[in-house]
Amino acid sequence: MSPTTALSVNLNKVALVRNTRHLGIPSVTRAATLCLQAGAQGITVHPRPDERHIRAHDVHDLAALLKDWPQAEYNIEGNPFHNLMDFIRRVRPHQATFVPDSVEQSTSDHGWRFPQDAARLRPLVDECHALGVRVSLFMDPEPQQMAGARAVGADRVELYTETWARAFGTQQEAAVLAGFAATASAAGDAGLGLNAGHDLNRDNLDTFLRGVAGVQEVSIGHALVADALELGYDATVKDYLRCIARATSG
Repeated sequence: MSPTTALSVNLNKVALVRNTRHLGIPSVTRAATLCLQAGAQGITVHPRPDERHIRAHDVHDLAALLKDWPQAEYNIEGNPFHNLMDFIRRVRPHQATFVPDSVEQSTSDHGWRFPQDAARLRPLVDECHALGVRVSLFMDPEPQQMAGARAVGADRVELYTETWARAFGTQQEAAVLAGFAATASAAGDAGLGLNAGHDLNRDNLDTFLRGVAGVQEVSIGHALVADALELGYDATVKDYLRCIARATSG
């Protein structure tokens, strides 16, 4: 467990709904403001090349908004071999999360592999560092991969938690959680910071954080936005923060 697990709200699904009409609603920047007012510690976006949800202007609009929230972190994620690096160079967010998704993928579904991806990732990690941007690599929960992530210069890894979400509440729950805990330990041994994200929600979040030591940040989008449709942004963000507090206080 970590007493400082931060909540970063992924706003992709807000943009997806907006893009179905030409009215500019719901507003991505308004959603960010409401989440930050409710206590979220960061904002995440994943702008894909086809702009199916987050568009280029959203990335820049959020960067401008976050100047008024100096305590909040801006995390831009995506494939550095597609369009991500253009945004990193222009915006210089606090964190760049490299994700190995293809152009046609509906969502991220796997992590980087080492040593296979090492040579092509290293110069982009170095470029981010030269820009003053922290780098997190989206990774599967495999302890043996952590040293490779550190070797290319990554500062953190974001553990892909979809397998945890599927196992939660089943007979596989304990074994899957143990695998994440082992990966977290390996990440710490390698000198990596630890993030997590994908299909985390109000039901499975606190159990995950209780079982996986050292999680510094969780990035949550789909479930949080779905909850906000029923509860509103303020109540939803506060409920996720309560989940985190329960996990890190006991």
